[in-house]
Amino acid sequence: MLKRLLVCCLVVSVWLSTSAVAWAEPAPQLFDVNCAGCHPNGANIIRRGKNLKQKALSRHGYTSVDAIATLITNGKGLMSPYDDRLSEDDIINLANYVLEQAANNWQPAK
Repeated sequence: MLKRLLVCCLVVSVWLSTSAVAWAEPAPQLFDVNCAGCHPNGANIIRRGKNLKQKALSRHGYTSVDAIATLITNGKGLMSPYDDRLSEDDIINLANYVLEQAANNWQPAK
């Protein structure tokens, strides 16, 4: 009986974890919908110096996924927080995407 219960718990746990991943929005689409309005191609149409280019991210201390995820979650200055619109997984995906794009100078993938 205990063995069956443990197997059922394991199956449900695996199903829930894979379901969450399957529902996660791809980072480029998340960026296009939530960020590109102010940050097209990593620029910033509101404040030029606060762009998402490598140099600006470094200058402002946003050099890690955690730092960028915190900024996305809480917002800062003119940037609104996104914690009420995006899941934690989506925020982490966006933060990774921003770092990857900045490292590639926001060039399209070939």
